[in-house]
Amino acid sequence: MALLLLAAPLTATTGPSSHWPLVQDTRNAIPGAPHGEASGLSFHPGGPVGAHGRFDGRAAQITIPGAPALATGQGDFTLTIRVHTAAELDDDLGDLLSHYDARTRTGFTLALRHASGVTHSQPNHRQLQFGIDAGSEPELRDEGRPGAAIFGQSIAVHAGSLYVGTCETGASGTGRVFRYAGPGHWEDCGAPDRANSIAAMTVWNGHLIAGSGKYRLGGSALKESENPHLGGRVYRYLGGQRWELIRRFPGMESVGGLLVHRGELYVGSLYRPAAFWRGTTSGSWEELPVPGGKRVEALASFNGKIWATGYDEGHVYRWDGVRWTDLGRVGEAENTQTYAFTVYAGHLQVATWRTGKVFAWDGTAWLDRGRLGSELEVMGMMVHNGAFYAGTLPLAQLYRYEGGTDWRLLGQLDSTPNVQYRRVWAMAEYEGRLFATTLPSGRVWSLQAGATVSWDHEFPAGWRHVAAQREGDTLRLWVDGEKVAESRRPGAKRLNLSHTGPWRIGAGPGDFFNGGLADVRYYRRALGADEIRALAHEAR
Repeated sequence: MALLLLAAPLTATTGPSSHWPLVQDTRNAIPGAPHGEASGLSFHPGGPVGAHGRFDGRAAQITIPGAPALATGQGDFTLTIRVHTAAELDDDLGDLLSHYDARTRTGFTLALRHASGVTHSQPNHRQLQFGIDAGSEPELRDEGRPGAAIFGQSIAVHAGSLYVGTCETGASGTGRVFRYAGPGHWEDCGAPDRANSIAAMTVWNGHLIAGSGKYRLGGSALKESENPHLGGRVYRYLGGQRWELIRRFPGMESVGGLLVHRGELYVGSLYRPAAFWRGTTSGSWEELPVPGGKRVEALASFNGKIWATGYDEGHVYRWDGVRWTDLGRVGEAENTQTYAFTVYAGHLQVATWRTGKVFAWDGTAWLDRGRLGSELEVMGMMVHNGAFYAGTLPLAQLYRYEGGTDWRLLGQLDSTPNVQYRRVWAMAEYEGRLFATTLPSGRVWSLQAGATVSWDHEFPAGWRHVAAQREGDTLRLWVDGEKVAESRRPGAKRLNLSHTGPWRIGAGPGDFFNGGLADVRYYRRALGADEIRALAHEAR
């Protein structure tokens, strides 16, 4: 059947309503369908990898004006695209294809998320995500408390599972890692270290990586832990409750940020003395300089360089592989610390203490994105299904960015009484939901807005064929002709995705795409599995 489909010519009834081959230009191959306009795009002429458009991850994109041939509405549709990504990354992978109005939160996004700098963790690694929305109200769900956690200090998705690293109190309280097993259920994956917290997590060389720490609970206005053991170690997860020590960093009380950048693992120190280390796949380690003796905390890959927040002053620093550049104070003089990063609309966003604001880097300066209510600190931040979310201190509130300097309060995630500070600490996307950890209740919450589906595995490097589909209440993802994820949300078929804005290839509400794209097709129907397999075979 697949061979017959492959050989059969595409017709007006069976073929795409739009098709941008991206071989040498941005023209639509379907007569009467809209062509695209390129900005900053280059074309690869062919050879072993075939002709394609090269997107630089900085500004390159294709904009396509709205047209009847691109109408989505409430109908079924299928998107297919050939995607090339590098094995080693120094940037978020970004948006593949989008038709999304940020003002009304209407449309769809298809993206590869490679999130970093989300407080101390790198939570999502090369994960394929597809979402639709039509201004729907988000739904919050209590996901329970992992073990005896006072909070989840770290979070990461790996090999189809969500993991949270906890901090515990008491003399015998040790940081543990838990795997999410459904609402209210957490599977204990053991305690890698004797310290009271698992401070940071990432994925490196196909393994979940955890950094340990002795978290000073006094920094959250809580009674200090009686556990005397220091952290400052990095471990590799071996399955079950087994962990393998990779490296102990001398003099380090707690690991700060963890980041994989160009295939190497970078480690910062949460407390003084400041430290910054780089590990290679061969097992060698090198201690690197720190900017003016200052600590580097949250670590993010963005536009080819490493960006770091600071706990010693309200600055952001950028590492080019040789030296640090100090990008100056973020916002007002009251800002004495910077906490977390995310990328929204192609710009790096940074969270601050003590004005409770978010700022965006425009290439030369920090732009004020506004204060979140009357909060003092912004911590975990992520873009989920097109919208930008952030968590706060002292009330552990969750906000959504509304544009300009406006933020909308969505709810309070921790209402523990008789405490000075409550925090929304870390975030990750998993199973089409946005997950967030809290302090001091230790509970994890998740949010869903619209309908989303995600492939919670690392998207393989090289050329791949991707298909994303809406059919009634169901969203699906395929990679190389194999269905890899499916999600059904009752009522999703009623979401009307139509708006007057343009389609964008290689761009969207997250970051600009970094890689190669070709053979972009839009079908105004749900293709059958055999048809998608045939298209993937043709692409190979």
